[in-house]
Amino acid sequence: MLVNTKARVGVFSIALGAYLPQFPSLVPEFEAQYAAFKKTLPDTVEIIDGGLITTKEQSQAAGDKFRAADVDLVILQMLTYATSYNVLPAIRDLDVPVVVVNVQKLKALDYDHTDIASWLGEGYACGAVGEAVADLNRFGKRHAVITGVVEGGDEGVQREIEDWCRAAQVRRRFRDTNIAQIGRPYPGMMDLYIDETNLYRRMFLYTKQFDWEKMWAIADDITDEAAIRAKAQDILDTFDIEGGGSIEEVWEMAKYVVAFEQWVKDEKLGLIASHYDGFAQGKAGVLDSMLIPAFSMLIKQGTACAVEGDMKVAMAMSIMKTICGTGQLAEMYSIDFNDDIAIIGHSGSGDADISQKRKPTMKIVKVFHGKTGGGYLTQFYPGDDPITYLAITQDGDGNFKFVVAEGVNEPGKILSIGDTNMRTRFTCGAREFVNKWSEAGPTHHFAAGTGRHIDTILKVAKILNVPCEIITR
Repeated sequence: MLVNTKARVGVFSIALGAYLPQFPSLVPEFEAQYAAFKKTLPDTVEIIDGGLITTKEQSQAAGDKFRAADVDLVILQMLTYATSYNVLPAIRDLDVPVVVVNVQKLKALDYDHTDIASWLGEGYACGAVGEAVADLNRFGKRHAVITGVVEGGDEGVQREIEDWCRAAQVRRRFRDTNIAQIGRPYPGMMDLYIDETNLYRRMFLYTKQFDWEKMWAIADDITDEAAIRAKAQDILDTFDIEGGGSIEEVWEMAKYVVAFEQWVKDEKLGLIASHYDGFAQGKAGVLDSMLIPAFSMLIKQGTACAVEGDMKVAMAMSIMKTICGTGQLAEMYSIDFNDDIAIIGHSGSGDADISQKRKPTMKIVKVFHGKTGGGYLTQFYPGDDPITYLAITQDGDGNFKFVVAEGVNEPGKILSIGDTNMRTRFTCGAREFVNKWSEAGPTHHFAAGTGRHIDTILKVAKILNVPCEIITR
């Protein structure tokens, strides 16, 4: 990532204080279980440790710690039965989900040789889950429950914990980075227009506005020839250029990419939405002609770059890149009624990491369809794999909504016009998919990511407190 972020996860465990003086062996038992549990969290997150809690005062202190750290998620480990007042003070002032982890130490108790202390310490976490969730509900707190076992390992529990941590990273990325808007949205695409105050209020993203005049001059001070040469080679390593290419031929492009990378770091940009509608002459024409591959190089490094000034799809691309490593711009292209598949893709910048069939290609065209000027187009070749699509839309009151679908890309002919295309089959059929997807009002653009990721997106939606409409799995 050109701009790195690390999710902050508040973690605490609870036990009933009345048990501890009655059964002193429980103290080291619970401390060991809690220490072991924290080690199961991936190192991609920063743990804000609320400790082992048995009193309301300790819970309140943990809540103060979580609030001060602005945690993205809270994970609660149930060690044994504990009253819900151990939970509520820790999360009272937070607006993030609480994941209640009910992971029992043993697969089963030795029924003939288990005493009370062993039962309480190794097999009674489940007794507190329903009570805790009942009060989370009454407090209006978003929540989830994970149940499993420590003995023998539990891959399902581990996957769920790591999934939640990936989802939390989306919130942190939105909070810690900015979205750049260069120019304005494509004229007349009213579904793309956005209220920046509402965006900051609901999705935490702060907008930085930039004029194209500044962008034209962004590479004027780039003089480090070694850096330019290295970036030119990076471009050649990333793309096959129609007719061949050399460092000299992509030198100017590499110069702009070096400049853009520094700009992204200086402005802490996690997302960029741009559209140019000028005369494409002089410096403007130079930059406009190479903008698509230049922004593709930024996407490769984790900064979502959306065409046509679409800030909502930039968010969708960023979410997909964050949770699964690929975030490709997409839209409906056509329907193949003979094969019952949808042709999905987009012209413009894309993600090299999604191009599994072959190396991305770059070619020059005289005219960008529907846009000013001409220049380099890039095409990416996603594999014949499961694919997830995510759109972000809004209702009339400005509330955001996710629209998601999973399908499978299949081999077959695609268009050869320099645009990324995928042949996606959906379980409901292409005709029904287009009906359902369109009726959800997803806006013009959406993002694509390799793999099946609806379950992770649902966690992102819960963390951001956004409804999510599933079209098909």
